[in-house]
Amino acid sequence: MKNITTLLAKITESYNNSAFKKLYGNDPDVLERQAQRYNVVLNKFKETYHGEETAIFSSPGRSEIGGNHTDHNHGRVLAGAVNLDNIAAAAKNNSNVIHIFSLGYPPFEVDISELNPDKNEYYSSASLVRGISSRMKALGYSIGGFNAVIDGEVPKGSGLSSSASFEVLIGSIISCLFNDGKLDPITNAIIGQYAENNFFGKPCGLMDQTACAVGGFITIDFEDPSMPIVKKVNFDFASTGFSLVITDTGGNHADLNDEYASIPAEMKSVAKELDVKVLREVTLEQIVDAVPALREKTGDRALLRAFHFQGDNQRVVRQVEALEQNDFPTFLQLVIDSGNSSFMYNQNVFPVNNVKEQGVSLALALSEMILKGQGAWRVHGGGFAGTIQAFVPQHLLVKYISTLEHIFGEGACKKLFIRNSGSVKVEL
Repeated sequence: MKNITTLLAKITESYNNSAFKKLYGNDPDVLERQAQRYNVVLNKFKETYHGEETAIFSSPGRSEIGGNHTDHNHGRVLAGAVNLDNIAAAAKNNSNVIHIFSLGYPPFEVDISELNPDKNEYYSSASLVRGISSRMKALGYSIGGFNAVIDGEVPKGSGLSSSASFEVLIGSIISCLFNDGKLDPITNAIIGQYAENNFFGKPCGLMDQTACAVGGFITIDFEDPSMPIVKKVNFDFASTGFSLVITDTGGNHADLNDEYASIPAEMKSVAKELDVKVLREVTLEQIVDAVPALREKTGDRALLRAFHFQGDNQRVVRQVEALEQNDFPTFLQLVIDSGNSSFMYNQNVFPVNNVKEQGVSLALALSEMILKGQGAWRVHGGGFAGTIQAFVPQHLLVKYISTLEHIFGEGACKKLFIRNSGSVKVEL
């Protein structure tokens, strides 16, 4: 715990500090804006709770880098923590009530003397806080009441996973305040997933929480979903001189549930015809051998999606190898290959019932026009609408962003980098 006045003085004196650089990069304008943001949070904490001491925390968003729609068939994924984050000032309040004030949202509280799921809380932040507290207590960790002010910069609906970032932020706060920081990142991620599945009411995998908790590039193998194999990839993204740009194409996500659901369903229909549950249990060769018998039973699109799964699942292995060997050009080509497979085989770039609206396709076309031979581009996340991802070299950054924002509007592009820190207590 640190004195708030002391923290404010440190931030004001030197926002160009090593802690901020690790989290947000070296751009002086970005660092200054982050300093202002921390000032707001600390002052709000002091004003709201009249406390003099607090700890500060940061939890990143995440971006899927490789393995598009592979996790639900027990495949591999590659993800990265990004420098858009949730930050918090938090301190114990010596009660059984957790008070949270998120800037821009109504404050709420959670009484942790009651730790069972409440269906009336489903889909709320309060349900996540209760679920995380419940699971931590069940696992033998100490819990307690605390006061927090949170500011979130991970946009909802951006594909950067604001909910997972929030979950592991709460886990980190409880770990620091009540457990001397003993909660390891993977357990933090598993607890967040548990809360989302059982208290929030949404089934989800483990990729989002793990990427946010661990930081940097991580790869996860879901061959056994109950015991996923998580590995941090040793690669310094900042040294490449590239930016990761996420562009929101403004597509409407309404009425896309059937589109999203069709992908795992069709992949599993191919698996079922081959007498297994998921595509991870078969090879591409087995699928090809069975194609004549499968076409009428599953349809051609399901087969093409099975082709995509096999290709992207193996592509993640090659992406990890390229990063570990510091072979960034090969990595970029594999990102392009993944995107092309999503477009041609997985067919999750635009919905079949609205072919006039193809913002994602248009953004990918513009990206190829500017970046071909010098960068990489692919659909981001679930697809059909929303965002694309691009790796952009510094000398093309202004041209790339101005071109895409000319089409999709000012502010549509988010310039990011892969940060090595996961959800952490910030030590100034």
